Amino acid sequence: MKPEEVNVYREVQRNAEKSIKAIETLSDKVYEDDFALQISRQALKYSDIRNRAMGKLLEAKAETVHPNALSDFMLKSSIHINTLLNTSTSHLAELMIKDSNRGITEMCKVLNRTQLEHSMAAEMAKELMDFEEKNINILKKYL
Repeated sequence: MKPEEVNVYREVQRNAEKSIKAIETLSDKVYEDDFALQISRQALKYSDIRNRAMGKLLEAKAETVHPNALSDFMLKSSIHINTLLNTSTSHLAELMIKDSNRGITEMCKVLNRTQLEHSMAAEMAKELMDFEEKNINILKKYL
């Protein structure tokens, strides 16, 4: 596996992991059943994508991304601060939309740097980006 592909798989894993942690942190603040079900479905899909990226990395005997305690703390703190005074479904959906936009931007940067167009790694990155776009469109109805 090319080093560029390893970098893409790592970014896919990192991106999906951040989204999973964000959903886990937000889920305690969700009071609307339909919204809770929606974000649970999203977490399952993110887990699937993350696990497949990790599988590809392990298959290539490349190191996977290890959790960073500081970035996890910063992510969770940011969510708690942003929901301190407002836990409305609309506000939570807005936070998740911003997170999905961040993920799309990060994946675009990685793909543009690597110039991998027809590789499995690029396909998985595009799948994640498409999923993020779909999430944004679904979450818009909760605004």
